Amino acid sequence: MTVWHWVRHGPTHEKTFVGWRDVPADLTDTAQIARLSDHLPTPAIVISSDLIRASATADVLHHPERERLPHTADLRELHFGVWDGMHFTEVAARDPELSRAYWETPGDVIPPGGESWNQTAARVNAVVDQLNAVHPDAHIIAVAHFGVILTQVQRAMGASPTEAMAHKIDNLSVTQLSHHKGEWDIGYINHVP
Repeated sequence: MTVWHWVRHGPTHEKTFVGWRDVPADLTDTAQIARLSDHLPTPAIVISSDLIRASATADVLHHPERERLPHTADLRELHFGVWDGMHFTEVAARDPELSRAYWETPGDVIPPGGESWNQTAARVNAVVDQLNAVHPDAHIIAVAHFGVILTQVQRAMGASPTEAMAHKIDNLSVTQLSHHKGEWDIGYINHVP
């Protein structure tokens, strides 16, 4: 069984859409980071998105018994395209119908210059499937983003994107999902150690 420990990166304090824009995480709460690290398994494999807020969070979770894999662009956040860096009200004013559809009926709706929920899920699923095949009995700590983690919650639940998006994923939280012979099990969602 492969056990996934999905960790959302540290907070960015941004008040706008942050997708592929590379903004740093605030990792100054060393007590919270220590609790998180203590909660995570050893030995384990660690992988992260290549965006600095995720890769830096993965780096502070270093432990001698955690093997760090190269970070990957395929674990990046939802790609908001031209909306990235805009406030929600600006997005709603610019693209009122499209932005409403993007959040209310996610799936194939694509923001201008971005990607849909389903496109994000497909790229993340490919990484997860490959690691499940290569490491069928490992603990994998994957440091990623809100949307990325929710695509995997959706997959484990066998639910719609809308149902998955109803879940909260806090910064520095852990969502545990297990994979065994093509079946998924949810340990917990959004646990903050």
